Amino acid sequence: MRIDSLPRFRLAQLPTPIEELKTLTRELGGPELLIKRDDQTGLALGGNKTRKLEFLVGEALAQGADTLVTAGAAQSNHCRQTAAAAAKAGLKCELILNGIKPEIPNGNLLLDQLLGAGEHWIERPQRPAKLRDLPEQLRAQGRKPYVIGVGG
Repeated sequence: MRIDSLPRFRLAQLPTPIEELKTLTRELGGPELLIKRDDQTGLALGGNKTRKLEFLVGEALAQGADTLVTAGAAQSNHCRQTAAAAAKAGLKCELILNGIKPEIPNGNLLLDQLLGAGEHWIERPQRPAKLRDLPEQLRAQGRKPYVIGVGG
């Protein structure tokens, strides 16, 4: 299947720049080193997950979903990017997060909250069951979830 035939929701500002790492190249005595700056994709502080999410969100919208569901660590870049993608696409987002909810959120967790994502705190061994049960609970509430695997 051709990539241009897949449902896609544009999220990233592409192409991201490539920068030469002159100082590191000099320190190492060569070869010329370059870095692809996917931190500049433009979606909630950027990241490489945006590229995958364009197709996952596109598929979710094509299926009529109204909610994205995914899982990860409390400071997961994937979860932050998914929350941002959902907000940009007009979808709800539910995150299954490992551990105990901190009293004061920071980092990616704070951004998840600012982006409107719902949080479901679990211990890591509970993840498979929660990834199965939460979508069923959302469907019972009349929502249409689209589950994105850990890391997209």
